Amino acid sequence: MNTLTTIHWQLACRVDDVPQDGGACVLLGGEQIAIYRFTRRDQWFATQNLCPHKQQMALSRGMIGSHGEACEPKVACPFHKKTFSLLTGECLSGEDYQLQTYPVKIKGDRVYIGISA
Repeated sequence: MNTLTTIHWQLACRVDDVPQDGGACVLLGGEQIAIYRFTRRDQWFATQNLCPHKQQMALSRGMIGSHGEACEPKVACPFHKKTFSLLTGECLSGEDYQLQTYPVKIKGDRVYIGISA
């Protein structure tokens, strides 16, 4: 059975609210969402802010970079250095953790996060 998912775009912040090559946290619908501005790649990403490893709201303060030969964008938790794909949310450190990821779009100087309904 095919299920269609509707995405609702919610205003998260202004572009300048997120540091270049860094992250920021926003509260949308009662959930903390980390937004990453990967300036070196000219890309934006969003994930849950909660690190599933130690249950800390910290991923928006993590370091972003690239993983492997394919240069997959990633974020490393600032506390225990577990790394996660910004594309899929998969843990790249070998553990069985998973992040929720969200689509991001930029319109003018505004950042929008896609929330599934």
